[in-house]
Amino acid sequence: MFCGSSDGVQIEYREAAQILGTQIAEAGLGLVYGGAHVGLMGTVADAALAAGGEVIGVIPKQLEERELAHQNLTKLYVVETMHERKAKMAAESDAFIALPGGYGTLDEFFEIITWSILGIHQKPCVLVNVSSYYGPLLAFLQRAVEQGFVSEKGQKIIQVTENTSQVVPLLQELWRWSKSEQRFALEDKQEVPRP
Repeated sequence: MFCGSSDGVQIEYREAAQILGTQIAEAGLGLVYGGAHVGLMGTVADAALAAGGEVIGVIPKQLEERELAHQNLTKLYVVETMHERKAKMAAESDAFIALPGGYGTLDEFFEIITWSILGIHQKPCVLVNVSSYYGPLLAFLQRAVEQGFVSEKGQKIIQVTENTSQVVPLLQELWRWSKSEQRFALEDKQEVPRP
């Protein structure tokens, strides 16, 4: 989960984080996020914890030392650098969700998108367009397609929803699709899948 370390100016952003954290936990899913107790990051973690969910945080040592680390998580990994944080979050996650945020959120989400394009992973990537926050970004991506800098296939890696309540069902559907695609590929190669 990628999201802001601040709340933003609209109450809808915080509400979306609360809804999503709760629904992730209620669906029996774990939450992996940036490990802070502030902003939307803290809100989504607190909501998942309150609903009985597993919450794993990954925070760079520099931010932990500034007393930003959430102290009540299921597990908190403290890493040396932002690069290690992104790699650890990617390894621990089965899907990637971006709520509203700023530079850090965009950096983390787009690195994951790039990794998907390069074939480093095939995990679902969902952008939650709360109150049309990401509308201008989506318009830019469409322009990037039109101008030949992003392929249509690359653009479709990002699944977009404006309804926070649809994120978990969307992920469940994408996981079913991904598993059937993976099984088909394995059968073609005469390989046996490993659990």
